[in-house]
Amino acid sequence: MTDIKAALLQNAAEVEKKIISCFPTDCKDPDVNGCYEAEKYSLLAGGKRIRPFLVTEFCRSFGGDGEIALSFAAAVEMVHTFSLIHDDLPCMDDDELRRGRPTSHVMFGEAKALLAGDALSIRAFETLANSGAEPSLTVRAVRALAKAAGSDGMVGGQLTDMRGETQKLDIDTLHKLHALKTGAMIRVSAELGCIAAGIPENDERIKAADKYAAGIGLVFQIIDDILDVESTPEELGKSVGGDKEHNKTTFMTYMNRDEAFAYAKKITDEAIAAIKPYDKDGILEALAVMLLNRRK
Repeated sequence: MTDIKAALLQNAAEVEKKIISCFPTDCKDPDVNGCYEAEKYSLLAGGKRIRPFLVTEFCRSFGGDGEIALSFAAAVEMVHTFSLIHDDLPCMDDDELRRGRPTSHVMFGEAKALLAGDALSIRAFETLANSGAEPSLTVRAVRALAKAAGSDGMVGGQLTDMRGETQKLDIDTLHKLHALKTGAMIRVSAELGCIAAGIPENDERIKAADKYAAGIGLVFQIIDDILDVESTPEELGKSVGGDKEHNKTTFMTYMNRDEAFAYAKKITDEAIAAIKPYDKDGILEALAVMLLNRRK
């Protein structure tokens, strides 16, 4: 477990350098700089950086260009961060704590937070375009990230999540919700790593990566649901109990804690088995086990 934590920290530092390089340093316009400040406040607030790690790790596993992978990883983190800023807004979950500090709208006001999220969602695609990847790979990356982030992915999942505040979702709809809201961005992270490595579409390696990522994405959400019930804001670094407060349907609606964890363990084992032939140093297995057992 120490090795995966060290690998995550090292990768996060490399991705953060890439992220910083995506922002101009010579802008004299105070309004524009104010937007940069709000973008970077959330973007550089730390976090596990699981999605960027998947991008770079799958690229490394398949012998790809690490610099291209870092640009793809930065783009993924930008989209993920934009979603967190918007998710915390008063019109959504109205959260005041994220990654252990005040959320964007608490710091900058609702309007500026909204615009910072918008700017990050656009900056992500600028970052993909500037990655230096071959044009055909850049097109694939843009298409994949756009689909995962939009109404066919993360945004669509958020809409289903909102519907779950006013009506109980059946278990199949709950799975669909999380396959879109959380899973789509985790799956595209693995896909982008494969694209950065030049793996052809429909290659068996992409299929294995997708099965692994879909599995750990679902596990991530199940554990999130467990932690929202049994953790504390100090431990988790964000507000807890919000699912119950917003009457959300979660896996804890249908399972007790032990049942939910056993289900997550089963999915983790299946994800590990899917990627085993390509996970030569066991780093992806270690990541899956860490996500299963995480406490924050």
